[in-house]
Amino acid sequence: MRADGVSVTSIDTIVDGVHFRLDTHSPADVGHKALATALSDIAAMGAEPGEAYVSLALPSDFGDALQLVAAMEALADRFDLTIAGGDVVGSPMLTVSVTVVGHAGDPDSLVYRSGAKPGDRVGVTGMLGGSGAGLVLLDGLDHVDVPDRDTLIQRHLRPEPRIHEGLALARTASAMIDVSDGIATDARHLAERSGVRIEIDLPRLPLAPGVREVAAALERDPYELAATGGDDYELLLTGADATDVTWIGRAVPGEGVALLGADGTPRELHGFEHG
Repeated sequence: MRADGVSVTSIDTIVDGVHFRLDTHSPADVGHKALATALSDIAAMGAEPGEAYVSLALPSDFGDALQLVAAMEALADRFDLTIAGGDVVGSPMLTVSVTVVGHAGDPDSLVYRSGAKPGDRVGVTGMLGGSGAGLVLLDGLDHVDVPDRDTLIQRHLRPEPRIHEGLALARTASAMIDVSDGIATDARHLAERSGVRIEIDLPRLPLAPGVREVAAALERDPYELAATGGDDYELLLTGADATDVTWIGRAVPGEGVALLGADGTPRELHGFEHG
């Protein structure tokens, strides 16, 4: 634990039947996902992971808690994160709550959701739509030939927090958020916090391999599927310069989000909305 610099905190809770299903996720998948989602918020602030605290609410017939915790520990080791403590209680359904503390040298080295300015470009790391397509495959889209089927499913089961990318992008990004609820929703969070309008060109979204095939089977536009699918855990950012980023839009004066199709017409799309 550190006494110098500044600290940031992320708290995430995942619940069986809401954020995962035990008929599709192993206990190890659940443990990995619970910690990864909390780490992703730390990544979006450009902080280094420090400590985590875990609360497990376990059904009486759940006998795989050790597998769940082992997967957490494996992910924590990859990012030099210390699981420092927690609590275990009984519950009718499996619930995992993780608090992660991150550290930075000073407040100015962190990135927030509120720094976007008119004239900034809007970019995203990695590929989009993979987790959402993987969920569709897990839900039984067995008749479709998708060469990247296993990769898409793994993308949903074991999301990767972009810690290293967040630390690098913090040097140039004016605002940043992780893509947990889908670009359509998370871009709105950035716009609201920064007091700007964000325009995104849907055809510029970088599609994960296999998303087109899954979208075709659903008779959906692949870019709309990528914009609304959650759990990608890539980083959405604004700024003027960055490497290893796909530029997908811009910040302009105004408010709200415009998701523009190939013809420039806004699409009415929504990602995951918290109740």
